[in-house]
Amino acid sequence: MNASYANTLDFQFFSPALDQFNAMIDHLESACVQDHGTTEEYLRNHGNELLRLMFQGYLDKQTEDEEKAVSVTASDGISRNHVRQNTSRVITTIFGKVAVKRLSYSQRNVSSEFPLDGELNLNDDQYSDGVRKRVVTDAIDRSYDSVVKRHRENCPGIVGKHQTIKLVEDTAQDFVEFYEQREIEDEQTDDLLVLSFDGKGLVMLPDGLREATRKNAEKSKKKRQTRLSPGEKKDRKRMAMVGTVYTVKKNLRSPESIMNLENQSGNVVKFRPPVRNKRAWASVERDGVQVIEEAFDEALKRDPGQNRQWVIVVDGHPHQLKMIEKVASQKQVKVSIVMDFIHVLEYLWKAAYCLHGKDDESVEKWVELQALKVLRGQSDHVARGMKQSATKRKLKNRESIDKCAGYLQKNRSRLGYGKALSSGFPIASGVIEGACRHLINDRLDITGARWSLQGAEAILKLRSLNSSGDWEEYWSFHRLRSKERNYGGMAVNKALS
Repeated sequence: MNASYANTLDFQFFSPALDQFNAMIDHLESACVQDHGTTEEYLRNHGNELLRLMFQGYLDKQTEDEEKAVSVTASDGISRNHVRQNTSRVITTIFGKVAVKRLSYSQRNVSSEFPLDGELNLNDDQYSDGVRKRVVTDAIDRSYDSVVKRHRENCPGIVGKHQTIKLVEDTAQDFVEFYEQREIEDEQTDDLLVLSFDGKGLVMLPDGLREATRKNAEKSKKKRQTRLSPGEKKDRKRMAMVGTVYTVKKNLRSPESIMNLENQSGNVVKFRPPVRNKRAWASVERDGVQVIEEAFDEALKRDPGQNRQWVIVVDGHPHQLKMIEKVASQKQVKVSIVMDFIHVLEYLWKAAYCLHGKDDESVEKWVELQALKVLRGQSDHVARGMKQSATKRKLKNRESIDKCAGYLQKNRSRLGYGKALSSGFPIASGVIEGACRHLINDRLDITGARWSLQGAEAILKLRSLNSSGDWEEYWSFHRLRSKERNYGGMAVNKALS
C-alpha cells in the first residue's frame, strides 16, 4: 500500500477495513496447514466483516462530504429549515449492519427529511437492496421458512419470516405499471401469435376468499372434527387466472400424425417448432377479464396492425370462453379459438368405457377411430353416432356418452381441427398447462400452504416476471419507482447557509 495514499484524509474512513485486511493476511501467513474447509469458512466470515467495514467507510465518507443546505421542501410543500447533524439510522446489508449518519431537516409538527437518504436511494425500512434482492429471489422458488433459514446460513444480517413476506409484497407492487409502460417492438414476422388461458384454484386464508366462497365456508359445518367426511368439500380455494402470449412458427400436420399413425422411421424425431418470446403470468387478485385484457394488450404491442394470425387455445370452460369473446369484441381483434384436443380425448375415453369393458382390447381402437374423425372436422357426426349407439344398445349407464356428445356439439365451432392442422395452428394447451405448473403448483400449491390474497398475488407476480425473463429489467424499474415514491417530491435549497 502506498504510504502517502494511506495517510490522506479520504482514506481515514477505510482504516478499519485496512486493519481487518492486514489481520486476515497475518492469520493466513501464520496458520499451520489445516483442512481447506476451515480456511474457507474463516475467509467467508472475516471476509464479510472486511466488506462491511469497507461499506461503512464509504458511508462515513458520504456523511463527511454532505453539504448543509438552507432548507428542504418535501412533497407536502412545507419547508424544513431546522437542521440537525449526525442523525443516524442502521442499514442491514448482505455483509452485516452499517450505520448512516446524515443531516436532518425538520419543522414543527411535520416529519423530518434526509437528503442523503435520497441520494443513496435508501429504502424506507432497514434493509439494503442487496438483502432485498437476495431474499426476494429466494422466495420466488422456495417457502418462506426455507428462505429465512438459507439467508441466516449465508448472510450476517438477520431477516425474519414476517419481514421476508413484507419485502416480497413491497417488491411486487410495480408489476402492472411495469408492463403497461414497457415498449415492445413489432415482431415483424408472419409466425402465429398465440394466446392461451387457464385457471387454477389456490388454498386461501378465510380473508382471501371471494365473498360467495367465504360465506359458503362459514355456513358449512364439519361433520367430523379430525377429517372431512366422504363427499364433504370445504370451501377454501380462490381461482387464479393464468395467461400466456407467445410466438411460434406454423406447423402443418395431418390427423394421422397427431394420433401417431403415420409410418415413421424408428430413428426419426418429429419436428416441433419452438415457442419464442413467451410471456406467462397469473393473478389471483385481479379478475379473469383483466388478465385476458392484459394478454390482448400484450399481443397488440407485438402486432399493432393485426397483420398476423391470432390463435387462442383454451380448454373449453364456458365462462372463460365468454370472457375471451367479450374482450376480443371490445378490442376489435379477429381471433381463431381452438379447443385443447387433449380435453376432447379425455371425454372420448370416458365415453368409450360406457360402450366397452375396461379390459376390452377394442376400446383403444374405438377411441382412435373417433379421435381421427374429430381431427378431420367431423365432431358433430361423432356426437350423433355415439348417442345413437347408446340408444340402440339400450345402455343405462350412458352419462359419460351424453356428456361427451354434448361437449362436442356445443363446441363444434371451436373443434375445426381439420382447418387448424392444415393451417399449422397448435391444438393442445401444453404451454399454458406448463405455465400453471410452473407459476402455481411448484410454489403456491405445496403441501400445507395457505395464502393471504396479497401474499399469493405478490408471489405470482414475481414468479411471472422470472418465468418471462423480465426479472432484472423489472428490478431496475422497481428501484427507480421506489426512489420516486420515497424521495421524488423532495426539493433541496442548495444555497449554503
